[in-house]
Amino acid sequence: MKILVADKISSIGVDFLKQQEGFEVVEAYGLYKEDYSKFLELAKGSSAIIVRSDSKVTREVIETAAPELKAIGRAGVGVDNIDAEAATDYGVVVMNTPGGNTIATAELTFTHMLCGARPVPQGAQSMREGRWDRKILGGSELFKKTLGVCGMGRIGAEVAKRAKAFGMEILAYDPYLSANKAEALGVEAVELEELFANSDYITVHMPLTDATRGMINAESIATMKDGVRLFNCARGGIINEEDLLAALESGKVAAAGLDVYASEPLAEDHPFRSAKNLNLTPHLGASTEEAQESVGLEIAESVTSVIRGGGIRNAINMPSLDEQTLKTVGPYLDLCSALGSLVQQLALEKIEKLKITYSGKIVDLDANSLTRGIIKGFLKDISSNANFVNALVIMERLGLNVDVLKSSEETDYTELIKVEAECANGENVSAEGTLIGKGNSPRVVAINGREVEVEPHGCMLVIANSDELGIVGKIGSIIGKDGVNIAAMSLSRNEVGGVALNIASLDSDLSDAAMDEIKSIEAIKQAKVVHL
Repeated sequence: MKILVADKISSIGVDFLKQQEGFEVVEAYGLYKEDYSKFLELAKGSSAIIVRSDSKVTREVIETAAPELKAIGRAGVGVDNIDAEAATDYGVVVMNTPGGNTIATAELTFTHMLCGARPVPQGAQSMREGRWDRKILGGSELFKKTLGVCGMGRIGAEVAKRAKAFGMEILAYDPYLSANKAEALGVEAVELEELFANSDYITVHMPLTDATRGMINAESIATMKDGVRLFNCARGGIINEEDLLAALESGKVAAAGLDVYASEPLAEDHPFRSAKNLNLTPHLGASTEEAQESVGLEIAESVTSVIRGGGIRNAINMPSLDEQTLKTVGPYLDLCSALGSLVQQLALEKIEKLKITYSGKIVDLDANSLTRGIIKGFLKDISSNANFVNALVIMERLGLNVDVLKSSEETDYTELIKVEAECANGENVSAEGTLIGKGNSPRVVAINGREVEVEPHGCMLVIANSDELGIVGKIGSIIGKDGVNIAAMSLSRNEVGGVALNIASLDSDLSDAAMDEIKSIEAIKQAKVVHL
């Protein structure tokens, strides 16, 4: 399996990959910009591509590497250089390393804050130039000032901890910050407008999205205190650069510090380079030895785990599935896939909606993973590239709704999964399953509301017929005449003389002639071979 390392990561991470049996590690540092055609050639047949910020994994790159490509790893936080939508279309997991550079970025942010309060860079430069500018390089203290933190994820929380140690009051804005978490961090959760209006220092730690792009602009700066200080070590584009320049020139913003920019690298003639009271660093957030070792090893381990079929950590285009969760839900995934496929194959009309019901102890498990498993099975014969990553997206594009319900109603089983399909003609098709025994063997325990017990694998002949004498014998005779062995059979009926359900597990497929003969039996209402 080829692992293309497009950007330079820590040698610890590369060595980890090289130690993996069956891995061919190709190091192509700088090739994306130097020779794009050669880069595409190397991408072809790759099982994984690892990048930092220099190389881009575009739709073209993903299409070139498909169908072998399983994972794209970003040794860092931002994934702006990865086409996550295209990756999802091709069922490729996109992962980053949000934890590896947390401390490094938090410390750099605080360095910028300190340099915004005390003109250390200006003082250092004046000393090199032979001056003694003590009288004109006054500053201010952080003590008892109010810091506004936009985004209270890992990095925002670490910045807040350091600010508390400096005696600062902390206002925090984050749509997902709970009251309990705010209290534990010792911060006051406020709306964005309140944070802007009452902060002496403001730092942003949010992803670049449509909602955050240009979040700090002329309009929002006008609502801030005179002499406010602004800092961005998150993503370029969150602060409108032209508006920041104007605010620095007018004195509305007393000082600012930036590590990221809307376009990188920063142009040589960019007006930022000559702006007063603006400290600039060239995207150094993760540039510490410790952070690089951490993210390099972390992304190497994450990519390896995905390729080996293990846990999925820090995925940005699907829920992460850690080793412990995978160990817990793993035994159910084959059952889920089989139930989804069974319902899809048994439906005679176009399916318009799926309803999935979890009952018993299974309601405490990761329903998202189980649901993806069901949908993956449902799409098996509909989409050739459906997998755990893109299953929900494909369903959405097909216009098929999926309702998920966790039921508290008692059933005959400790855990039960029921998949129902609503068809265009108003009919419903359903299948129910559970795990049995110490080996957690999957079993289909009901089809269309009738109790059965079937191992969901291989060829299964599903027959609905009038409950009449001799039907099983006739069916068995036709199957035997066709040279096919019946491995197991499960029989069920709703009432004496009603509709019976016969399910025969077969060692091989039936011929068309045998199926036509079975369907010609007058009592047969439906006969279908399904493949699981």
